[in-house]
Amino acid sequence: MNEHLDTLSPAIVWRHFRTLCNTPRPSGHEERLASIIERWADERGLPHDRDAAGNLRVRKPASSGCESAPGVILQGHLDMVAQANADHPHDFTTDPIDTYIADGWLHASDTTLGADNGLGVAAALAVLEDDTLRHGPLEALFTVEEESSMGGALQLAEHWLEGSLLLNLDSEDRGEVYIGCAGGADVVVSASLPTSALRDDEQVWQLALTGLKGGHSGIDIHKGLGNANRLLVRVLRALEPYGARLIDYHGGTLRNALPREAFATLALDADEGEAAQARIAELQDELVAELAGIDDRLVLELEARDDAPGEALTRTASHMLVAALHVAPCGVERMSVEVPGVVETSNNLGVVALEQGRFTLCALVRSLRDSATADIADRFRALFGLIGAETRVENAYPGWTPNPESPLLARFRRLHQHLLGSDPEVKVIHAGLECGILGGKYPALEMISFGPQIRGAHSPDERVELDSVEEFWKLLRALIEDLAERQAA
Repeated sequence: MNEHLDTLSPAIVWRHFRTLCNTPRPSGHEERLASIIERWADERGLPHDRDAAGNLRVRKPASSGCESAPGVILQGHLDMVAQANADHPHDFTTDPIDTYIADGWLHASDTTLGADNGLGVAAALAVLEDDTLRHGPLEALFTVEEESSMGGALQLAEHWLEGSLLLNLDSEDRGEVYIGCAGGADVVVSASLPTSALRDDEQVWQLALTGLKGGHSGIDIHKGLGNANRLLVRVLRALEPYGARLIDYHGGTLRNALPREAFATLALDADEGEAAQARIAELQDELVAELAGIDDRLVLELEARDDAPGEALTRTASHMLVAALHVAPCGVERMSVEVPGVVETSNNLGVVALEQGRFTLCALVRSLRDSATADIADRFRALFGLIGAETRVENAYPGWTPNPESPLLARFRRLHQHLLGSDPEVKVIHAGLECGILGGKYPALEMISFGPQIRGAHSPDERVELDSVEEFWKLLRALIEDLAERQAA
């Protein structure tokens, strides 16, 4: 499948990316891909090993005469975000990604593409394969479960890696190089809420909010895109005068993706259905107008259901839950003063669910300041404590402190200017690159991050610009050769 990828340039990179597209690899299901890479390494005589977390390392000895050059670690993650349009059945644990080319960009049909971070992995494999490349000692580090929890990096073995320079290949903007990133943590809220039987004078309705673009909960958090959970909760507040009681709720599927869809089943007073539908039509117009030019394909629907689930939240419990969700932190909290134009702190209401009175929420807080991450987590604890919920913090990871004086950065900038005729923008990203975690385990590592141009990451709109992949490969090869030649002399 995806044979057309073999016609693209650079062929050595796209051939490996085709393997990744044809191999299912959502978070937690990286074993098959890791085994394929290990067999490939065996065929080429490249030593490889794994740590206890399942992270994979493949090594290649230095080219003759470059043995004294500093060791370079090429780093990316094996897993991808699993998101598909609601009307497109796709099993990410068994089905390959179906790709197509349009207007100079590679897309996937109704699913995430996996260019994040598949192209970084493919480029690292291409470096290991390229026997024309002159290089120092190489290690390719492929981590697991980056998209779901940063688990691979958090559990990475210490005293395992040997290189002193790390090239993270998980950035998504051509013409830019990243030297710092936000840290973050998952905030998980859960509660058992009281329910009561439906009354004879209540009718069951299905409420759906669909059509949003979605996107990356860090990189795209400041763009004004709609958050389906935030918006549907707003709608539920507006329906309270019609006797609304929540029966169930399902919004979002990943804490690190802006939720594109949300659905609720609710009970309304039987004689209020017509008025509620009229209010829904008004809200549809209001929300579309507010999101015009940014995320204006929102669809809001309220339809009567014939089946009658036995119970709904009590009126008080429903009101308190909706109120708490309505005021919960969501979106950009603060912009950075030290790094102008960069989000300092944000939160994504990523996954919200209610079923048979059991409420769960998973939000992802990101910040350049660990103290701000802790504060937002505590605000969740204080707010949802009012409805008797338990709040816990999971998968916390540190940020990556920028070092603008890095010699590795200076070398990359000179090469970028020489090869492409422009100085790259030096950036700090409001997303959770693994560099912060890796730097904590290996403090002596000098690191930068760069990659091809990817848009719509973490959504079915994900795509990569073909020309940028050639540029990315050109820079990566040149940097590895430059590091080997200049420091081996």
